[in-house]
Parts: sequence; structure tokens; C-alpha cells
Amino acid sequence: MYIITGASGHTGHRVATQLLQAGKPVRAIVRNAEKVQDLKDLGAEIAVGDLEDEAFLTQAFKGATAVYAMIPPKWDLTDWRPWQDEIGKTIANALSKAGVKKVAILSSLGAHLPNGAGPVSGLYDLEKHVQAVSGLDVLAFRPAYFMSNLYAQVDMIKGMGILGSALRGDLPAPMIHPNDIGDAVTKRLLTLDWSGFEVADLGGAREYTMTEVASIIGKAIGKPELPYVQFSYEDSLNGMLGAGLPETIAKGYNEMYACMNDGHFLNAYHRTPETTTSTTLETFVEQELAHAFK
Repeated sequence: MYIITGASGHTGHRVATQLLQAGKPVRAIVRNAEKVQDLKDLGAEIAVGDLEDEAFLTQAFKGATAVYAMIPPKWDLTDWRPWQDEIGKTIANALSKAGVKKVAILSSLGAHLPNGAGPVSGLYDLEKHVQAVSGLDVLAFRPAYFMSNLYAQVDMIKGMGILGSALRGDLPAPMIHPNDIGDAVTKRLLTLDWSGFEVADLGGAREYTMTEVASIIGKAIGKPELPYVQFSYEDSLNGMLGAGLPETIAKGYNEMYACMNDGHFLNAYHRTPETTTSTTLETFVEQELAHAFK
């Protein structure tokens, strides 16, 4: 039995679907069963509960061939990293109590940094918590920035005619389609070929600067002169707060942007054939993101 947390999300849903299509038994952990009716139709067992509930999670993890675990998004926090830490501890405790032998976790590039990388440093904690479980083989996937995060820029582009953030416009950074993450996770779950602690970086097809991102989006939506504007950290913070993000999350993102701008975030990442995935940003924008402007 494969246990998939976040089974209604970008990567978890794809992993669960592909495992079911491969004839594998799947238990999908979700907070809302209605969001995974298609997985149930394919034969998945649905476990409804919260990752903050250790007793629920322990029961859900029992009998696992392997678990795919992640810290889900949560948008009503007052202190982000302590919450991430508690979820990481809960996942690790449940893995231990359920006797799980193999886990793949969704981490991030930059998770080698114990501090200074915003929410990604919280994933450093998650990696450490699961590594501390006796007898558990851990595979930590560290993907790049999700291309799907660019949907958050749609309103700004429509309303202000710009693409903007606190990131440097000339900073090359890898970006990845969530489907490519799901495909990589599924492949390794089917082989179960890791032991001890292994890191699997995933860097997408190539690196892009934000200026280049603006150009790619602009061409796809009929605005070839779409500019990229780098915001000050103060303006970035105020913009996120104005959009309704809690202060702890807005400050966390700003810390991550600063870490990237200063060159620390990616200093442990090196592109190789193994870290390179197939979907380009151009393909994502043309086939998916551009439809949000119609």
C-alpha cells in the first residue's frame, strides 16, 4: 500500500493517479474527500483527516510500502516556521509509530540552509525530523520554484501591466512544472531504490531570469513589451499584506527572496542530466498559464 499525503495537490494527486494506473494500491490522505473523487473511482482508499493529528496519521501510515509526505500549505498562520516544525515532528512520529520503512518527502532547493531561507528553512527541519527516525530510508526531493506559482501574478499583470516581485530581474533560477515532480516521485516510488538518506534535486528544463519570464508571458498573452519590475523588500511586504497574506508568511517569502538575491539559496545546486526535467516554461505558459488571461 502506497500512502500519499496531499493527494489533492499538484504533485500528490499526480503521484496517486499514476500509482493507481500502474496497478498499485493507494491510500490517499486528504482533508476533503470530494476533491479526490476521481482517485476513489480509480480504486484508491481515501483517508480523511489532518496532518496535525498524529493518531490519525499513524493509523493512516500503517501497512505502507512507502509514504509520500509533505507539509501542506496553510494560510491562516501567526508563526510559520514553528507550525512547519510541529507538522514535521508529527509526520516523523507517525512514520516511526507506524513502522514505515520507506518515505519520499517533498522538500525544496535551498533546504540545505537551516536559517535565512524563509519557508524553505522549515523544510530543512522536516528533513532532519524524518532522518532521525530509526530504520527509515528517506528520499528528499528538492525541486525548484513551481511554474504554477506564476498564476499568482495574473491579477498584477492584468491590473498593473507588469510582472513584479522582490527577486532580481537578472537572476537565473531554475523553474519546474509540478507534473515533472510528480513523475519523478512516482518513478522512484515504483523502484523503491533508495536507502539511508538521499537528496534528489529537480531543476526543471533550465534556468530563467524574471526579465525573461516576463518576456515569455508577454509574448504568449499578446503583450510582448510586458516589463519585469523588481520591488523593494518593503514594497513587496506591503503588497503581500495588502493581498491578504498573514505577516508571518509575507515576511517568510521576503526572506526567501533575499536569500535568492544574495546567491545563497542555490549554492548547493548544480544542474546535471539527472536534475533536469522536460517541461519548459515556454510550454507551461503557452499551454496553461495563458488561458488565465482569457
